[in-house]
Amino acid sequence: MFQHLLITRFNLKNPDWKFTKNNDTLLDDQWMKERIKLFQNYCLPSVVNQTCKDFKWLIFFDNTTDNFFKNEIQNIVQEYNNIMIFYINGMPEFNSSILKYVSENTKDKHYLITSRIDNDDCIHRGFIAEIQSLFNQQDFLAIDFTEGYTLQIEPEVILGKKNHIFNPFISLIEKNENPKTVWHYVHNMWKKEQRIIQIDGKRVWMSVIHEKNKVNEFDGYGNVDWKKISSDFIVSDIINTKISNELILFKKWWFKSFRNYLYVEMVRISKVLKTDN
Repeated sequence: MFQHLLITRFNLKNPDWKFTKNNDTLLDDQWMKERIKLFQNYCLPSVVNQTCKDFKWLIFFDNTTDNFFKNEIQNIVQEYNNIMIFYINGMPEFNSSILKYVSENTKDKHYLITSRIDNDDCIHRGFIAEIQSLFNQQDFLAIDFTEGYTLQIEPEVILGKKNHIFNPFISLIEKNENPKTVWHYVHNMWKKEQRIIQIDGKRVWMSVIHEKNKVNEFDGYGNVDWKKISSDFIVSDIINTKISNELILFKKWWFKSFRNYLYVEMVRISKVLKTDN
C-alpha cells in the first residue's frame, strides 16, 4: 500500500553554508570526523532500534567525500539492510536524487510516506510507528509532531523539553503520483502548506545541540529525568553513561529554563498567528 522513506542529508555542499556558529569551516575533514561520531552515537542507534522496521533510510553524501570516509560509512551501515547510501553532487541534486529513487523503486506502491531526520539528532523508538499509525490513504498530508526534547552535550550536558512548530522531523503522506516528498520544502517553510496537522502531547524526537551546530542553540526547559526516557531514545552505551553521569541538575539551571520556556512560547504563538493569517 505505501512505502515509508526516512531521508537524511549528511555532508552535501551548500553554497550558502560555509561556517559553523563558532566560525569553524563546514564540511572539512575535521567536521566530517566529528559528524560521523555524532551520527554513530545519537542518530544511528535511535533509528536502527525503531519498533517498526517497515521503512528504508536514505542517506545522501556529497560525491566529493574522501574514500577514507566512504569506507568508514560503509563499515558503519553494512549490517543494516534498510539503509541506502547515495553520493551526489551537493544540495542542487538532493531533491532530484530522492525523486529518482522514488520513481525507480516504489512503482508498486500507491502511497508514499517520507520523513526527515538530521544526521546528529534522535528519534523516539516509536517514531516510525506513530507516523504510520496516521496513514489513511491521504492524498497529501504533512505531519508535524510539535513536541520533543533537546539535549545539549557540550560544554555542559543539559536536557530539557522542547516545543517546535514546523520542526526538522516533519513527515509527509501523499499519493505516489508525481510525489513531492517531505524535502520539497525546507522544514520551516511548511508553514505555507494548509494540508498539515500539528500533533501535541507526544514527544517523539530529540534535537542534539553541540558546538558544531550551524544555527541551533539550546532552548530547552523543564526538569526531565534521563532515566525515564532513555529506554525510548536509544543512544550508544558510551553516551548513555555520559548523560547519566554528567547531566546538570535542574536546580542549577532553573532560571535559564524559565527564560527558555517564555521564549519558546513566544515563538510558538508568533508562528501560530502568522499561520492563521
